[in-house]
Amino acid sequence: MKKIILILSVTAIMLFSCTSQKAVVRTQTPFMNKVIAHRGAFKNTGAPENSIASLKAAIAMGCGGSEFDIHMTSDEVLVVNHDDKFLGMEIETNTYQNLLAKTLHNGEKIPTLEAYLKTGYAQHKTKMVAEIKTSRISKERSLSLAKKVVDMVKQFKGQAQTVYIAFDYDVCKKVRELDPSAPVQYLNGDASAEKLKGDKLDADYHYSVFQKDKNWIAGAKKIGVLTNAWTVNDEALMDDLLAQGIDFITTNEPELLLKKLGK
Repeated sequence: MKKIILILSVTAIMLFSCTSQKAVVRTQTPFMNKVIAHRGAFKNTGAPENSIASLKAAIAMGCGGSEFDIHMTSDEVLVVNHDDKFLGMEIETNTYQNLLAKTLHNGEKIPTLEAYLKTGYAQHKTKMVAEIKTSRISKERSLSLAKKVVDMVKQFKGQAQTVYIAFDYDVCKKVRELDPSAPVQYLNGDASAEKLKGDKLDADYHYSVFQKDKNWIAGAKKIGVLTNAWTVNDEALMDDLLAQGIDFITTNEPELLLKKLGK
């Protein structure tokens, strides 16, 4: 009887230990392929970059991910646009209503993050690669934007379909704090793979970082740090990064990379 009790106790401890470990382990969410459409698929489709149309085009062609950029208006509406200005209007110092005065060439208004996410989450193949843009006004505003983005993703139950990226290391750490299991990639290129590993982040670096140090990708792979390169539009460069074992490539030429990978 004592042996049975002892065995049961040890088993319970082991199960508790495994459960506890699972609770703190970061879950990597791999893309279905290496192709990340930069600002959606816009260059060869005619859709405006960062538009709902460019997102739909990236999804339709089967990209592993579609990258987009998020800003916050003066009245704290989250919108999708690459630059800090939308057709000449500064986003952070204008209300959302003011921005509606301008129209993209396909007839779309500036997309709200809510509309963008709803479109992306209507399917389950192409991941949403959300870049949280750095505020020109203050660090506090950047961190506030990060929280609002993560909250909205959770509101729409899109955690499994979302990858976060940012140039601000503190923003990356803020996202990690808010969602410990989220895939988060740092963009600025100045942190070692070991530092990223310590903060449970991955590398989404300009391709020049990986060109300068041809051992970077292999070293990151050894310690479990994922690598993504931006923005790669040259075919020879794609070949070189693929040969190095890059995990993902962000490109304005998703059609070319998909064809190269036989997708």
